[in-house]
Amino acid sequence: NSLTSSEGSERFTRIVGEADAFVLVTPEYNHAVPGSLKTALDTVKYEWRSKPVGFVSYGGLAGGVRATEQLRLIAAELHMVSVRDSVSLHRVRRRFDEAGGVDDPAAVDSLGRLLDQLEWWAGAVSSARARVRYPG
Repeated sequence: NSLTSSEGSERFTRIVGEADAFVLVTPEYNHAVPGSLKTALDTVKYEWRSKPVGFVSYGGLAGGVRATEQLRLIAAELHMVSVRDSVSLHRVRRRFDEAGGVDDPAAVDSLGRLLDQLEWWAGAVSSARARVRYPG
């Protein structure tokens, strides 16, 4: 099912609504977020609100950081809570070993911090949502 089909859109919306937090993984495409990711974000409205999100990007020299910064703006507009730390895999083809593992200790460390922050925010925001309706 694609996101543009009614069934696919409803399923995607349900999955987003049931989740407590998100990690968006993106390449940088022409200095921007890929259109398919933007379409996915725009397909859902209220279900993103008051949920934390972390970002992992990859690409060439810039490692997708421009896409991450654009996603931070989009996440704010969707009323999401963006965690501080992110992971950027610069020169992505050089960052994985033969077995497919990440061969970049700094990226592994960054991912650990991102996930710790995401878990904290997911707990805090989930607890708040259970007590009071988000006003946005």
